[in-house]
Amino acid sequence: MDVNEIYKGNCLEKLTELKSNSVDLVYFDPPFYTQKKHSLVTRDSSKKYEFSDSWESLDDYLFLIESCLIECKRVLKNTGSVFLHCDKVASHYIRVTLDKVFGMKNFRSEIIWSYKRWSNSKKGLLNSHQNIYFYSKSDDFKFNQFYTDYAPTTNIDQILQDREKTTNGKSVYKTDENGNIVLGKEKKGVPLSDTWEIPYLNPKAKERVGYPTQKPVLLLKEIIKIVTDKGDLVVDPFCGSGTTCVAAKSMDRNFIGIDASTDAVELANKRLEDMIITESALLNKGSDSYLEKSDYEIALLNSIDALPVQRNSGIDGFLKNHVNEKPVPVKIQGKYETVNDAIEKLERSCHGKEYHLKILIQTRNESKGDRLFDLISDVKIIKSAELKIEELKNELNFKINIK
Repeated sequence: MDVNEIYKGNCLEKLTELKSNSVDLVYFDPPFYTQKKHSLVTRDSSKKYEFSDSWESLDDYLFLIESCLIECKRVLKNTGSVFLHCDKVASHYIRVTLDKVFGMKNFRSEIIWSYKRWSNSKKGLLNSHQNIYFYSKSDDFKFNQFYTDYAPTTNIDQILQDREKTTNGKSVYKTDENGNIVLGKEKKGVPLSDTWEIPYLNPKAKERVGYPTQKPVLLLKEIIKIVTDKGDLVVDPFCGSGTTCVAAKSMDRNFIGIDASTDAVELANKRLEDMIITESALLNKGSDSYLEKSDYEIALLNSIDALPVQRNSGIDGFLKNHVNEKPVPVKIQGKYETVNDAIEKLERSCHGKEYHLKILIQTRNESKGDRLFDLISDVKIIKSAELKIEELKNELNFKINIK
């Protein structure tokens, strides 16, 4: 088989065409044994992609997985690795199958891909992760170590000091003969962990092509970078829309993709031509970059049991409980806003939405000249606790002065 190609066909048959000990990485994201038919339409509704994940029995499903893994082990170099992507439905059975084929001693990591997604509430915990099992073919597997930054709460000055064990087994800072603390070796950061917080592709991402179960290229790039080098060969026996191949090409790795669907093969080839990869602002900037509310504003919203809204100048939050089955928007009067200005911003953000109740939290008093007119609005104004206390103080001072 030629490299840098997508092949249509049965993955087991196609894998037999690969030479033994020729592949550096096999990643595959097989059906998850959901017993459902998955379908999704592209954003412009021009194409519908679908595949069946229904099986006669669990044994049939696991037979496919095991057969594929046996071929994967054959084609992998001794330095190669396999990453198998699955979810909660059959992950425990798949782990046993991986142990059977590759051996328990060659288990390296269970990677947890964690993400946030909107979901309707239901009985039970919200499912917000998937599992990726990492096995090597041998002890002599290729691995590129990467490091992440220390957490803000980490005392780095302490980490840079050597430690030693006392006779009681207690860890203490190491000192020299003069009692001075011995400084340790250079630290590169925290080794990459087995929990990866990589955002799920949002519906508006340019990378999204409308294929069911499409994974972000950024996830595959993380896998590829830790066990391969430039020029290595990456194989995906269930390549779907071609995410693995796109990631490999972008990193100067060779690739081979296999899928039984003609639509999937055509889509994967188109993606390899377009090479659209969505960068994640969340990963680049960090989640804190999305936080605009001050501690004072958060405290005000908490005081009325409201959820904060970021990046919206007209609405600062919504009450957790609806009124007449409608959300309740909340605006906090800004430091340099008049009440009228604040109401106008809230009304503008609520335009076209039939909210039964809108709330403005007034945070400061206005002199008589501040408000030239009262804006006609059904917004309900409530005063902050701080403003109420200020008014009580003023009232008390007024009474004292009269006396």
